[in-house]
Amino acid sequence: MSGETLVDAHKPVVFGSDLPPWPQVDFTEFGEVESKPLSRVQKLTAQYMSRNWVMIPHVTHNDEADITELELSRKARNQDAPAAKLTLLPYLIKAAVAALQAYPQFNASLDGTGKSLIFKKYFHIGVAVDTRFGLLVPVLRDCDQKSIAQIAAELQVITSKARDKGLSMAEMSGGCFTISSLGSFGGTSFTPIVNAPEVAILGVTRAQEKPCRGADDGIDWRLTLPLSLSYDHRVVNGADAARFTSKLSQLLGDVKTLED
Repeated sequence: MSGETLVDAHKPVVFGSDLPPWPQVDFTEFGEVESKPLSRVQKLTAQYMSRNWVMIPHVTHNDEADITELELSRKARNQDAPAAKLTLLPYLIKAAVAALQAYPQFNASLDGTGKSLIFKKYFHIGVAVDTRFGLLVPVLRDCDQKSIAQIAAELQVITSKARDKGLSMAEMSGGCFTISSLGSFGGTSFTPIVNAPEVAILGVTRAQEKPCRGADDGIDWRLTLPLSLSYDHRVVNGADAARFTSKLSQLLGDVKTLED
């Protein structure tokens, strides 16, 4: 214990309270500038993200899923019913729910004291949406009770509302697990910040073709999806994260387990 500082167990610890102040700089000394105030959503997001990053011991586990068959099935469904076009996201939500059911510690939250883990029996999934107001996370409720088509329809409505009008706090509350997809923008992996009081968040980037060994040592090109799972190391350990992403990969690789 030499050199360590003992903390009074009866006094609350405010993490980050001993950090040095933010530097105050007159940037006009170095050249022309323009100042634009942050939006209300940007300010709130900055506060919550700063708290979550400082207080949660983050670890990110990277894996990938073979979605070759899933994409063939998704595109075929879209050809048959172009009015109800499906994206990859509803499949990810269904796979996340199944993985949460298999590994309940990911569908849990630490209570306010940090001494008890609350296991949830419901499956509400948050989806990060980039809007003109800033980053919003609408929550789709009871996703375990909905088909891919139902999730897709609800997702379209709520994301359109988020981008056009914004969302109420009620529409962004109660999430168990969050998915942040950057697939339309690119990237190979990233470290999403856990959305407290959740204990994990899944980041997804652009799928890419990769060569695999096929029959008779030939080359079999497969479409693979990068998965980046950030988790709260107080609740989840590395082996848990590897099992969870392996389950996700398995589910996404067998589209029949996800489709209605």
